[in-house]
Amino acid sequence: MPIAVDIDVMLARRKMSVGELAERVGITPANLAVLKNGRAKAVRFTTLAALCEVLECQPGDLLRFEPEDAPAASAVRSA
Repeated sequence: MPIAVDIDVMLARRKMSVGELAERVGITPANLAVLKNGRAKAVRFTTLAALCEVLECQPGDLLRFEPEDAPAASAVRSA
């Protein structure tokens, strides 16, 4: 998936547990784990806003785009 989730990075910076974050955001620890581990297919803007508010960060601190190598690009490099 080309979207990487860095919630664990922000948790470490804020010295906060997953359980505490889940409680303060108002979601279950299981749903937070799905999001944190990059298995979520979607995230509500209200949830993203709550995460940013609690962690005192911007959405870009939690989510980033990592392009996947295109097959054509790898073929050019090996030629």
